[in-house]
Amino acid sequence: MDALTRDRTLVGAADLDLEAASRPSREDAMAAVRTLIAWAGDDPLREGLIDTPERVADAFGEWFSGYRGDAALELTRTFEDVQGYDDIVMLRDIEVESHCEHHMAPFIGKACVAYVPTDRVVGLSKLARVVEVYARRLQTQEALTQQVVDAINDGLDPAGVAVLIDAEHQCMTTRGVHHRHVSTITTGFSGVFRSDKDLQRRFLDLCHRR
Repeated sequence: MDALTRDRTLVGAADLDLEAASRPSREDAMAAVRTLIAWAGDDPLREGLIDTPERVADAFGEWFSGYRGDAALELTRTFEDVQGYDDIVMLRDIEVESHCEHHMAPFIGKACVAYVPTDRVVGLSKLARVVEVYARRLQTQEALTQQVVDAINDGLDPAGVAVLIDAEHQCMTTRGVHHRHVSTITTGFSGVFRSDKDLQRRFLDLCHRR
């Protein structure tokens, strides 16, 4: 096992400083795309595909922009004037666009994120941004859910955090078992959302209420 592989195993890809690692160039990435096109059985130099490697590199830059994001930084600007508010603060239907780390196939869905503040709150858009930072990485839905919980816990020190993600995985719908319209639901709870089952049920009810 080389040093980089060992480091990834020990700290996890989400915590690894990818910029400090030996990152391939854009040209390397485009060459890899040409190799995959040829491996699939097509000619990477034919007219319809000749610009595909550049477009794929651009798409990867957008899809995986979360590696350049910092969820902790998103939560640094907080507001302490909560005027005694100590109930749920919740965002529903946050768009989730991610890619599974096993097949690099998209999984797409919605997230509900809530926390109970103690002495400070954060701008609502920052909660959505935390989800986006972690979603725009190679992921499992389970890990993504927990990463959002942990980031909000660490950044705000709230009384509790609750996260629910409901997503469809194209590694199931377009390959393998080919089961369409099957969604995966994951949840993560901390603090009062874990200890207070009534509060937890209230969160889940709010997630599904229309």
